[in-house]
Amino acid sequence: MMTSLDRISDLARPDLAARLQHRLDQKTKPQGSLGELETLALQIGLILQTDEPRLQQPQMVVFAGDHGLAARGVSAFPSDVTWQMVENFLSGGAAVSVLARQHGLALTVVDAGVARDIAPRDGLQIRKVAPGTVDCTQAPAMTRAQCEAALQAGAEVVSGLPGNALLIGEMGIGNTSSAALIMSRLTSIPLVQCVGRGTGLDQAGVARKLAVLDAALHRHAEVREPLAVLAAFGGFEMAMMCGAVLEAAAQNRVIVVDGFIASSAVLVAQALQPRVLQRCIFAHQSDESGHARMLAHMGVRGLLQLGLRLGEGSGAALAWPLLESACRILREMASFESAGVSQRDADASGA
Repeated sequence: MMTSLDRISDLARPDLAARLQHRLDQKTKPQGSLGELETLALQIGLILQTDEPRLQQPQMVVFAGDHGLAARGVSAFPSDVTWQMVENFLSGGAAVSVLARQHGLALTVVDAGVARDIAPRDGLQIRKVAPGTVDCTQAPAMTRAQCEAALQAGAEVVSGLPGNALLIGEMGIGNTSSAALIMSRLTSIPLVQCVGRGTGLDQAGVARKLAVLDAALHRHAEVREPLAVLAAFGGFEMAMMCGAVLEAAAQNRVIVVDGFIASSAVLVAQALQPRVLQRCIFAHQSDESGHARMLAHMGVRGLLQLGLRLGEGSGAALAWPLLESACRILREMASFESAGVSQRDADASGA
């Protein structure tokens, strides 16, 4: 797995960046008037190493796993919801299923460690490391060997899928707790600023969740190395997402990151290899309270801010048309010269 770290090159290409910026500046518009869409076009061009980027065969991959920590009452929903939602994804009834159909995204669901066996069928990859992690207030959520197996499985999932764009999502009751623990340990942000309502806890529920997570954090007080942190607190679905992100980055795929949990997997990946972030586009800033701080720590911004906190990859799917639009602007929008449109008067100082 770690060999993928050596394959993640620096995408900095001053010549290509200048060519992309020149193309954007020569489009029939005031310079910079398409705002963040222009920034997005520039990033995608650098990821795909071309000034005429095309997004091909985009893959939405939803990783699912159960968490031993859920037994401590950190979620408003029971663990059975994990496997039930996997069935919902596969039958086409979940939000991400609807949005994937709408936007032409191939949807793959990965059983990374669901506590119940899911019947094999099209659209499902069974990569179960174990039927859920153990309670991380008592022991590491997974062994180092299990963590490495999950990372490798995530990389293999990506390698077996076509296309040049990967959208990542997840499902796992209790995984906002794991994400908050990983965030606090890797960023040194106080736990209270990382913990949110998750699936909809009330104030008392959040207080109970915080107490449980504080105990987990103290139980593993000496753990600092990124993969050890992932093994101590993470879920199998989060470890597989991390492996998928590392492999997608090594292959120079555009990586569209969903919300709080998906971002925590990227947080681990970029701790291992900072150049991962060059390939990542963060779909949105979720309503989970720690997400804004996590994005700020990584020095990135979410494209959308819609108060989302569903997960599943739903935010990534919603942001997808913006990526397609950014590419089309580069490829199809006329330049001043080709359209015969006069450019701004160099002597003008007004609007």
